[in-house]
Amino acid sequence: MFLNAGNYLFLLQRFEKYIVPVADIYAFALMPNHFHFLVQIKSNCNEKRASQAFGNLFNSYAKAFNQQQRRSGSLFRRKFRRKKIENKQYLENTLIYIHNNPVKHGYCDDSIEYSWTSYHDYLSNKSTFINKEVALKWFDGVEEFREAHC
Repeated sequence: MFLNAGNYLFLLQRFEKYIVPVADIYAFALMPNHFHFLVQIKSNCNEKRASQAFGNLFNSYAKAFNQQQRRSGSLFRRKFRRKKIENKQYLENTLIYIHNNPVKHGYCDDSIEYSWTSYHDYLSNKSTFINKEVALKWFDGVEEFREAHC
């Protein structure tokens, strides 16, 4: 699914184009064979529009990847799954799970070592589409955020 840095960057660019207008973004992790996103659909966006945005994202990425690799056919094995998050503890645990997923799958030993997650966005002052100010409040700041990921 991701064969080089350009693939990762292209998906993130497409994500910003299609998903940021319909959702608040709190976390992501992109791994060679799968990805995770923590998003909240905006209150002014209906389910049909949000589903269409995700469909556009996946179609755009698959077409570009297939063209680049001179392949055809489906890139994604199954439809994306969503899980409703109903409480703050589950929300915090999900964000941590997403950032630690590359460690879980053996791509690195520590979250800070893996480039393709939003973890770095939380530790940086650079502009990002991640709603880090909101999420950092869940952890009472950057230091507590870091500690929660250990």
